[in-house]
Amino acid sequence: LAAGCTVVLKPSELSPLSALLFAEIVHEAGIPAGVFNLVNGSGPEVGAAMSSHPQVDMISITGSTRAGVLVAQAAAVTVKRVAQELGGKSPNVVLPDADLARAIPPGVAAAFRNMGQSCSAPTRLIVPRAALDRVHELALATLAQMKVGDPTNEATTHGPLANRAQFLRVQQMIEAGMQDGARLLAGGAGRPDGLEQGYYARPTIFSDVHTDMVIAQEEIFGPVLAILPYDTVEEAVAIANDTVYGLGAHVQGTDKDQVRAVAARIQSGQVHLNYPAWDPQAPFGGYKQSGNGREYGVEGMEEYMEVKSILGYYA
Repeated sequence: LAAGCTVVLKPSELSPLSALLFAEIVHEAGIPAGVFNLVNGSGPEVGAAMSSHPQVDMISITGSTRAGVLVAQAAAVTVKRVAQELGGKSPNVVLPDADLARAIPPGVAAAFRNMGQSCSAPTRLIVPRAALDRVHELALATLAQMKVGDPTNEATTHGPLANRAQFLRVQQMIEAGMQDGARLLAGGAGRPDGLEQGYYARPTIFSDVHTDMVIAQEEIFGPVLAILPYDTVEEAVAIANDTVYGLGAHVQGTDKDQVRAVAARIQSGQVHLNYPAWDPQAPFGGYKQSGNGREYGVEGMEEYMEVKSILGYYA
């Protein structure tokens, strides 16, 4: 809308209410009819029709990598632009000189925000092997402050997962981590104590995770944190890049030059150094299978624009 485009919005069929509220706001603001349009429906039906429609000039999708591939394939027939903000498996590299007391608790909290249902959640905590015991201590202390339960209870910090399918996937991935030999520090399969029904999962921390394990490679989209130890900074960078994703990343350390050097080597569309505040002017988007295109900032606006060159000569 800000770029001057008309919009057809299709929200997720699993969470349509926020889009309906936005449509009400747009209407009350007096935006002319037809400038903003809302269509509900499933991805395979409505999403596919929008992606392949010859009168749709550009598609922007936020969703899974699987959904992004299907949208790009449908859009290819009409050679339209596609911007994709897809899955992630974001690393959080803690350098040897980092202040662990300042690096670990926010990292654990960020991994579990929205019960881990965030595409850029830093769910791979990459730490010096020599500091592993202290990392465990700080991670468990942070986890002990979290309370999973009824969202209407003021004592609750984390609620349920979005739906049954997501709950079952989280359970499956926790079981996979245990079968692969990862060290279970906290949590595990099943619901938290006292919660007999509902899609409540146990916030889970694994340690001694290797990059060939399923929980180090696949996006879980749930409250599962993998701690991966390293021996050298070179190895830490290799671990961070050993994934098909490249959406978000974090680097913690006190040596400004080293922090920046490591950030430059991470294959990710956005890297946060020592937990800065979110900046809406900083472009956000992915490398590799995390998508293409950018949101926010000037670059995000330009996704909805075309460049035109007009050349002429006047005698």
